[in-house]
Amino acid sequence: MEPTADEPTLPPAIAEAWGLRGRTPKGPRPGLTLGGIVAAAVALADAEGLPAVSMSRVAKELGAATMALYRYVGAKEELLTLMVDAAYGEPPAPAGSGPDWRVGLSRWAWAEREALRRHPWIVRVPIGSPPLTPHQLGWLDAGLRCLDGTGLTEPEKMSVMLLLTSYVRNEALLTAQLLDAAQAAGREPGAVMPAYARLVARLADPARFPALHAVLASGALDSDDDPDDEFTFGLDRLLDGVETLVRARTAG
Repeated sequence: MEPTADEPTLPPAIAEAWGLRGRTPKGPRPGLTLGGIVAAAVALADAEGLPAVSMSRVAKELGAATMALYRYVGAKEELLTLMVDAAYGEPPAPAGSGPDWRVGLSRWAWAEREALRRHPWIVRVPIGSPPLTPHQLGWLDAGLRCLDGTGLTEPEKMSVMLLLTSYVRNEALLTAQLLDAAQAAGREPGAVMPAYARLVARLADPARFPALHAVLASGALDSDDDPDDEFTFGLDRLLDGVETLVRARTAG
């Protein structure tokens, strides 16, 4: 279906990801495909990080001229969008709805976290719009389906999914940044918090920061917490809040 005059148009590469256009009439280079270009860019980001990805570098990896890529991808921003979509892949199958909504959303969150662990550069890609690509909309739909039968309104379901993915992405970004900082300082990842605790104990006056010194005295910062334990704690608290809302809706 063609867009009406007042509807936004998709960039050509995004439209092709949906199968909404055929091969470009500009004379594509034999052997190049949009999928191959995206796969090469994902492999490059996985190996060397997002800063390594440029149109010229991806072209070099494919043994093609840079301008040849522009016959398939109009701009680097389009390529980044398609890279994120490819890296996410297919969403997890819904675990159920109604009474099982919490199991389903927990499974969804863990699956997204695993995708971000496999491809930590995803959280470095600027977000320019709500999700528009096939896999990303599939993830959103899978999460929303977990909330069927909960009594939440459709806007509330969307808000839950925004809250949930924001938590997962923030945790992934924080983990990646702490890992980068540890590597830059020449520390093992598990030694971050003990070093931090020693610095805080030296810098912070107990009279001025009594609550912080109570944490230090408890030994809570003597070792790095297991990232899975931290993620579980935050996810459970988030879902506790959603459950309170669900109970309110079903009791009304």
